[in-house]
Amino acid sequence: MDAVYRKLKDVLVEVLANGTTADGIADDADLVDEYGLDSLQMISFLLGVEDAFDVELDYESLDLDHLRSVRQFGDWVAELDGAVVA
Repeated sequence: MDAVYRKLKDVLVEVLANGTTADGIADDADLVDEYGLDSLQMISFLLGVEDAFDVELDYESLDLDHLRSVRQFGDWVAELDGAVVA
């Protein structure tokens, strides 16, 4: 799962573009509260995740609680059929 979390952090770093590093993002960090992702950044993040994992996210089953941490979202992404997690 560490590879999944690392990919998510890499995507988040690109979206934030504020000097934050992947190593500085905790697995349990709240993506919205701690990093202040606004709606446009969240869309960019989700699209970046689709590219990084070569998946199409199921937005109907995506819940805000999935985005509460890198760990929670990573676990959800890893469960998607066809997700390239390595």
